[in-house]
Amino acid sequence: MEKIQEFRSWRMNGFAALFLEILMIAGLVLLIREMLWERELAFLWAIIPLFLALIVGSGGFLIVQPNEARVLVFFGRYAGSIRDSGFWWVNPFTTKKHVSLRIHNFNSDRIKVNDLQGNPIEIAAVVVWRVVDSARALFDVENYVGFVGIQSETAIRTLTARYPYDSHEEGRASLRGSPNEVSEHLREEVQARLDIAGVEVSEARISHLAYAQEIAQAMLRRQQAEAIVAARQKIVEGAVGMVESALKMLSEQKVIELDEEKKATMVNNLLVALVADREVQPVVNTGTLYQ
Repeated sequence: MEKIQEFRSWRMNGFAALFLEILMIAGLVLLIREMLWERELAFLWAIIPLFLALIVGSGGFLIVQPNEARVLVFFGRYAGSIRDSGFWWVNPFTTKKHVSLRIHNFNSDRIKVNDLQGNPIEIAAVVVWRVVDSARALFDVENYVGFVGIQSETAIRTLTARYPYDSHEEGRASLRGSPNEVSEHLREEVQARLDIAGVEVSEARISHLAYAQEIAQAMLRRQQAEAIVAARQKIVEGAVGMVESALKMLSEQKVIELDEEKKATMVNNLLVALVADREVQPVVNTGTLYQ
């Protein structure tokens, strides 16, 4: 396949070309007037070519808007592109094709795909892109807008298979827990697929992420259980620190002398009071009946 790369096309200032066209019209009018005045058909040899030149030349005018390009094709061959906005005149025999250079957004549909652990999830993404090579966008792919959509969805599927939905290991990336890393990898994945079309990807981010309906309830219960375990672990760590601090303060301030058995009893009571998930009901020890 022939590789085409954008280059700048020859063009002429449109107002200068329009001035020449006006001069040609004036000359044509004078020639017709002289022919009618002199009743001499020999003037037709000048009038006919000049008239044809006017008709053909008028097809060379074009206007280029900001952030757009015109790709010129001369009898089946790429003749260059015009990116500069303004009023121009080019070879009238070229075909002028429009390519937008503006920034576009592609919002993918929600697609169902399995993550790294095989869990079915629903995912969607937003891809921000723009054309940087008008020739490749027009000639290397059939439809560059549709190409962006198909390749972006393929990249989303590929990326999802590389990450778990949620990571239970500290430091391991996941779709839900590492949005910046996942977005950068998604952008690189999409860019690698769109280079052939002369498209630059500015940003790619996940816009929707959820477990599929068939496992959503089970995964929700799993997340709740993990949250409870994590919360209880934090509570236990805090309770142990509080008990240690209490024993240290009692020992330093010499409030009471505790042997190892009483320390163990006190630690047990404090942990039960601090870790219990219900309100503690204290029991007051008033001593024994027989002493």
